[in-house]
Amino acid sequence: MLVEFLASIGPWNWIILGCILLALEIVVPGFYLLWIGVAALLTGTLSFQLADVALWTWQAQTVFFLVLSIATALIGRRVFSGGGEDTDQPLLNRREQQLIGTVATLEEAIQDGRGFVRMGDSLWQVSGPDLPSGTRVRVTGANGGTLLVEPA
Repeated sequence: MLVEFLASIGPWNWIILGCILLALEIVVPGFYLLWIGVAALLTGTLSFQLADVALWTWQAQTVFFLVLSIATALIGRRVFSGGGEDTDQPLLNRREQQLIGTVATLEEAIQDGRGFVRMGDSLWQVSGPDLPSGTRVRVTGANGGTLLVEPA
């Protein structure tokens, strides 16, 4: 039963499968259904060309589809990864890292290692030695959203 169904798969079935996978790519988060859908469309297109060739059986089509799915996913990942590129602003979304080296005045005294400092229009939690309010401090590092400070 299953073998008969698979043997009857024609080029339009691959095209329909490809369109369904491309539609799912829009709905389902991820990036791999796009490449599998492209592989199905290419398999369907090739199936139109090779419909009369005796070697182009459902097994050959399936193997071609699987190999092409892996190949397109790997190529797509390599082309669109965008990782590892140097940027002119490496600290763009790491605000606390941008503040390292700046000097500010304590808004609230550091007691038991915790206090607050105002940087621009933001109030930042700081960690460091106990210091009174109004003391000038230098940011030496960051731990999560907490700035590490020392007296300036």
